[in-house]
Amino acid sequence: MEIRPFRGYRYAGSATREISPVVAPPYDQIGPETQDRLYTMSPHNIVRVSYPKDAADKYRDARDVLDGWLADGVWAPEERPAIYPYHQTSTVGGRSATRMGFVALGEVSDYARGVVLPHERTHAEPKRDRMQLLEATAADIGLLFMLTADPGGELRRATTPIGDPIAEARDLNGEHHRLWRLTEDAAVNRVRELMAPRQAIIADGHHRYETAVAYAERHPDARYKLMAFFALEAPGLTILANHRLVHGVQGFDFDDFVQVASRWFEVSPLADPLAVELENRAIAVVSGTDAALLGLKPGARQHIAWPEQRSAAWRGLAVAILHEGLLRPLLGITDAKLDAKTHVDYTADRAEAIRLARAGKYQAAFLIAATTADELQAVVRGGELLPQKSTHFYPKLLDGLVFSRLSE
Repeated sequence: MEIRPFRGYRYAGSATREISPVVAPPYDQIGPETQDRLYTMSPHNIVRVSYPKDAADKYRDARDVLDGWLADGVWAPEERPAIYPYHQTSTVGGRSATRMGFVALGEVSDYARGVVLPHERTHAEPKRDRMQLLEATAADIGLLFMLTADPGGELRRATTPIGDPIAEARDLNGEHHRLWRLTEDAAVNRVRELMAPRQAIIADGHHRYETAVAYAERHPDARYKLMAFFALEAPGLTILANHRLVHGVQGFDFDDFVQVASRWFEVSPLADPLAVELENRAIAVVSGTDAALLGLKPGARQHIAWPEQRSAAWRGLAVAILHEGLLRPLLGITDAKLDAKTHVDYTADRAEAIRLARAGKYQAAFLIAATTADELQAVVRGGELLPQKSTHFYPKLLDGLVFSRLSE
């Protein structure tokens, strides 16, 4: 993976390094309420460029806002190119962890080259939106979340920062993000050398990556994209499950469902779906006041009508067992219906999934174990894509800590 340092644009409208009011989550994590909240946090919040409100020409509005900020010095470029160590400290399940990585420009290339590996399919509409924004602003604001192997820890040691951060912020969940600057030629070259032979897996940002590839075809001098790299083996790599919230299934009945499922799954009553450990690929289902734990019976895996040419690693994913063993055959939820978003919603918050199912907002919530980093690697390096919404990396990266201009 070829990477480069860059002259980052950073917020210059404050004398302090604490910039929480001007940062934002990635665009695909922003709904109308979050967008309104970000707009009210600061007139300089990066959301006004990364995900502007709908207007007659929101892309032109984003360009005008950015041009105004740059003209006024609200956002300004660094004096020297740099690689930026980036740490995220978050708390999940009462445990605090710090994920340590760095931000640089990474070369974009077609997946066929095998340098950058995807793990999920993309859709056309989000890519059209991101392309129009890129063409209007020529600003590379959204960080891609990339994973790379670093079993010996060399890359992490080479990007370990010294001294105080140059910027820090709290995201909307209260998690702590810090950014440093690495400018010494020897240190930068060491990181570039370490990255040169490595592949990178896209964790978050498939639509933006594929948009960047298409943009580079139109603009050959824009072959490098803003990326944040993190080690697959390092502490703090938190992958949450995306639980399934089912609705719109004609004639759904909990008792009938579990009775039919019992042909291939061991079914046991579940008193507390919030506390259960989803081991051995067990799946919990909650519907109203009812709840059950479903565990695949020995030998039952061979009776599931798996899609053709799926590896053992893919078939072993909890999300694959859910979709191919339950949702498709028993509820008729096909890939086409998933693409159409007519029957399944998602949440990484187990408590929220249970609450919504208990309240009757959905017919059922299906709770699954998270995909692990090892499972992700096994599937992706084998040339396969994971089922839809197989991963929820936490915390999300922040837009607005640093960005680049594609024209420079």
